[in-house]
Formats: sequence, structure tokens, C-alpha cells
Amino acid sequence: MLKRLLGLCVCLLPFASGTAAAPNEPNAPFVTKAAQAYMVESSTGTVLLAKSENQTFSPASLAKLMTLELTFDALAKGQITLDTQYRVSEYAWRTGGAPSRTATMFAALKSSVRVEDLIKGIAIQGANDSCIILAEGMSGDEPSFAEAMTRRARTLGMERSIFGNSTGLPDGKSRTTALDMVTLAVQLQKSYPDFYPLFAQPDFEWNRIFQRNRNPLLGFGMGVDGLATGFADGEGYSIVASAQRNGRRLFVALAGIASDKERTDEAKRVLEWGLSAFESRQIFGESEVIGQAGVYGGTLRKVDLVAKSAVSVYMPVSNPERLSARITYRWPLMAPVAAEREVATLRIFAGSRVVRDLPLFTKESVEVGSLGSRAVDAIMELGETLLFSWLWDKPEPT
Repeated sequence: MLKRLLGLCVCLLPFASGTAAAPNEPNAPFVTKAAQAYMVESSTGTVLLAKSENQTFSPASLAKLMTLELTFDALAKGQITLDTQYRVSEYAWRTGGAPSRTATMFAALKSSVRVEDLIKGIAIQGANDSCIILAEGMSGDEPSFAEAMTRRARTLGMERSIFGNSTGLPDGKSRTTALDMVTLAVQLQKSYPDFYPLFAQPDFEWNRIFQRNRNPLLGFGMGVDGLATGFADGEGYSIVASAQRNGRRLFVALAGIASDKERTDEAKRVLEWGLSAFESRQIFGESEVIGQAGVYGGTLRKVDLVAKSAVSVYMPVSNPERLSARITYRWPLMAPVAAEREVATLRIFAGSRVVRDLPLFTKESVEVGSLGSRAVDAIMELGETLLFSWLWDKPEPT
């Protein structure tokens, strides 16, 4: 424990605006009917809502978003093209096609379908046959594709997600979280802007079959432009949605909702709250020094820390919460230290709730100091180490 304590320097930066709200005030903690919930504002990364966001649940049809991410990634890397065609196997046809009586694009057995049409089948209709056809075409079989989905999830920072198939159909294995689903939605919107509008396309006709988009929020004029819904026996209804209004974009994931209607109503309520009850507020300017980090053995004993751009958070319009922040880094930095090197993290709190994390960088370089200065630093480090050790081992008063 002492080693960890010495290796982490925590610096508190007080800055405040207003006070925390009482439960009966307009910006009292928002209560949602969802068992799991997570919502962020895109431009600032501010967390607006977090409830059991790391508790896992079955992704159900939300898993199809991961299938699309792998497909978009393969297209971006030139591994496949929109005109690549994949054959419809009997397994894909029976499991996700017309005989399955699930969401389908009705791809005919032993026919071949273009990747572009398969993508539209998933993004607009949530088609299970489209998912399986892509999985088999890209990886040889669906289990191999599911393993690739889980690996890809890890690279995107989706630490708790496991995918057992490409569709989200019940398999007893697939799990995800509200946080992971928002992470995935943000990835889809930011990394694949050419494909993202497909999620808001109102309908799709293929092979003379016309079907409408399954997203229940698209017709309400709220600025919703994605993404998907799901349902799992015993765990209820879920949704991942994005909405944009007046230059602001929100991403939200809700799960564990009792009914289809309640899911729609709750998603509308949560998004409307996020879009109307907050405003962006800058708390640090561009190139403004946010804090300092200690340096060992250098020409300077401290180096200034800055963010890459101005730092803003999304705050309640009325009676905003009190803000505070912490800078964390491994203490001390060892000289030489290069300029613009990422060395620390700024964590911003609204009350006790974390609303934003972002990296901090050194403003200038620090060269190796003289032998004398390094000797002084060594003595100071030894003294601080002994002080930490004494504080750690000191018996508590009785």
C-alpha cells in the first residue's frame, strides 16, 4: 500500500459555481426507471447520468451494433468493400431469416447479398440474417466472428462486454453494460460519419420487401438519429440512442425497463432532460496551466500541466452543482521530461460524481539537472518517503 501511495500524487484544484441542490430543487438528482443507465454529452465528455452503469446485462439486439462496428472497421481498412457479396447459408437463413420469425431482411437461401445491403438490413431493420451472413462471410463462421467482437470490444475500452454471437439472440453468454454501450455508440458516430446516418434512415426496401426503421424515437422530432433497441427475457427492454440539438449531441444507454412503451417514454424523458436542462461552461482556457507535477533530477522541480484544448463541462442551467477536480500522476516524474508529454489525468467532479476525465500534458521540457541538484532531490525524496512511511505506520489514536 505504501508503494502505491508514493507512486500516485493527488492534487486538489478547487473551483466552484453554486452549491449542491436539495432533493426538492429543480436540478435534484435525476431519477430514471431504468435499472442501468449512462448518458454523456459528446463535445465535453461530461457524464450527465450514471446508474449501475457497470452492471452487466444481456445486450440482446444491441449486440448488432458491435457487428456493424467490425464491418465498418473492415471497410475502413480495405479488407472488404460495399460491393463484396456473401452467400446465405442454411444456418443464417434458418436462424435469422424468414423461418426464424425474428427481425430479418428476408435474404433468400443460397443467394448472395452485397455488404452494403447487409449493413442497411442491420442498421435500419435490425435484421438477424444480415448479421449472421456478415459474420460467416468475414470470419468463416459465427463463433469465430463473436470472438473477434469481444476482442474488438476490449480495444475500444469496453472492458465488461462479451459477445457470444453476432445477433444478440439468446446464448447464455453475451453480456454488456450501459457504459460499454455508450462507448460503442460514440465510436460508431465519431469513427464512421459516412455510415452513421443509416441509423436514422426511415425505411429500407430490398428484394421488393419494404420495412420501416425499428427505432421508436425517430418520429418524435427530438433530433434522435440512432441507434438500436433490445429485449431479453428476465432482464427487460433496453435502448442505445443518440440525439443532436442546437449543436449538442447526447449518447444514452438504458436497460432493465419493464415494457416496450415504458422504454420509449423513458428514453424520451431522459434525452429531453439532457438536451434542455444543461449548458456548456468553460472552466479552463486553452493553454491555461491547470496544475503542476513534481520532477526528480531535473533542472526544474515542477513542470506545468495543460490540456490540449479549452476544458468545458456540461452543467445544469439553474443552480449548478459545485465543481472540484483532482490531478493524478505517478510521482515523481523522472528527468528528462519532454514537452507535450501525457503524464497526468484531470478528473472533474460535480459533488461526489465524476463528470469528466481527460489527459494532461507537460507544457515545457525539463532537462536532467546537475549532480548537485539531483543529490538535493534524492534527499528530499528520501525525506518525503520517510514521512509517508511514518504517516502510514503511525498507530491510530485510542
